[in-house]
Amino acid sequence: MGWLQDETGLERCSANYAPLTPLSHLRRAADLFADRTAIVWKSTRLSYAQYAQRVSRLASALAAMGVRPGDVVATLLPNIPQQAEAHFGVPACGAVLNTINTRLDPDTVAYILDHAGAKVLLCDAALVALAQEAFARMEGPQPTIIEVVDHGFAASGQYQTYEDLLAQGDPQAAWHMPQDEWESIAINYTSGTTGRPKGVVYHHRGAYLATTANALGWRMQLFPVYLTIVPLFHCNAWCHPWMIPMMGGTIVCCRDVTAKAIYDAIADEGVTHFGGAPIVLNSIVNAKPEERRAFDHIVEVFTAGAPPAAATLAAFEPLGFNVTQVYGLTETYGPATECLWQPTWHETTGDTRAALKARTGVAMAMLEGAEVHDEGGRPVPRDNATLGEIAMRGNMVMKGYYKNPEATREAFRGGWFRSGDIAFQHEDGYLKITDRAKDIIISGGENVSSVEVEGILMRHPAVNLCAVVAKPDDKWGEVPCAFVELKDGVEVTEADLISHCRAHLAGFKTPKRIIFTLLPKTSTGKIQKFELRAAAKQI
Repeated sequence: MGWLQDETGLERCSANYAPLTPLSHLRRAADLFADRTAIVWKSTRLSYAQYAQRVSRLASALAAMGVRPGDVVATLLPNIPQQAEAHFGVPACGAVLNTINTRLDPDTVAYILDHAGAKVLLCDAALVALAQEAFARMEGPQPTIIEVVDHGFAASGQYQTYEDLLAQGDPQAAWHMPQDEWESIAINYTSGTTGRPKGVVYHHRGAYLATTANALGWRMQLFPVYLTIVPLFHCNAWCHPWMIPMMGGTIVCCRDVTAKAIYDAIADEGVTHFGGAPIVLNSIVNAKPEERRAFDHIVEVFTAGAPPAAATLAAFEPLGFNVTQVYGLTETYGPATECLWQPTWHETTGDTRAALKARTGVAMAMLEGAEVHDEGGRPVPRDNATLGEIAMRGNMVMKGYYKNPEATREAFRGGWFRSGDIAFQHEDGYLKITDRAKDIIISGGENVSSVEVEGILMRHPAVNLCAVVAKPDDKWGEVPCAFVELKDGVEVTEADLISHCRAHLAGFKTPKRIIFTLLPKTSTGKIQKFELRAAAKQI
């Protein structure tokens, strides 16, 4: 067991132990950084003292409404200050936060509200109609709506407003600090593209350690200025709202993500950090001259959601950004691995540097392990070639799926979390994703990585975005089919792109069809390949 032979009198007590919780980050910041700016959004500027007081008001007002520890409080909110406040105010009354994707359809929103059993819904004024449509489809009790009125929007007049609710709260109210760090802090629902979404449950310990891992991985110093590009409803924005108070930093809200909004925030607010999918990087690379602003510092960027093309990274960094690829899932509190940059790589340039940046990476500091396993659950050779499934374990893995013990057992088979993502490992241990298991194309018995083909297509100067999926074929079983978005004002033919791919890929990997279209995307910028697979079947 590792105990000393006689540990009499060495028991755990309040002097030597406190359950880990990210609530402690804001409580500390309100004391140490009381006058520093915590949140910025248009004319709203909250100090840490004001931030903590509003959180106390929210927590006490929710408790007065009858919200009890273990109850669920849901949100339908964009990236605005009230969503950040909910990340602390909801658990500060002992409740569990459920941030719902604002772009879901009413039926899915209804399912989530029913499944989680939400008692209260904090709802943006612009999304009241969505909430009402969802309520009409619910089977269980409807939550109480509290309407959040953002700058430039009008209240519906049908519900109590968020500010009125806060006015009833106590700015000095004590917070519910967990007695057990395994207590639930949040429940996040997966995208549900292959069925009903699953409720992923986070605990206070995991959220706390995720904040520490992210700060370390980002090489973050005190007082960062963080821009909310990642939706606050997506894995709780990778736990970044809980992280920033630990660093005494400032959250700059961004309700509508555009290249202009990003450039303006960097130039006007001195943004130092943001996270985003490769589509965000692409939008910055292809921003129009009038959308760009000059800035004189390097902005640190986490990118995730899909493996970024090396061509995108090569074009993005010279604009004033340093990119770190991270990888994770809703089930791992967002990022769980990072492409840790090695000192021996500093002198690399061009394609070599971009290829290193495009690696998926190694386990973050607070994750116990990230490996590639074969079908028997054994680690594959680190030979830069052998494919397997990414498996992870440790404190940054979810408690499990809410009300779904079978799915939880399957996900944790063999004592590891099974991601469903296919990768190989380099000799130095770095993982490199090749595909989701369902995205591998098997053509004539050969495995084709859609990510590899996409990377080649992205090298073409006319291509803005692309996605490659399997198209049924009578002879080969499946062949690659590419869906491509072109840059504005640029023309290229299907034959041109096929020829470009053939110059860099084996024949069986070269797309047999190129379809020019706008790509369907999720709210976090992920391309919805399930829609493209369905379209490819009809070609």
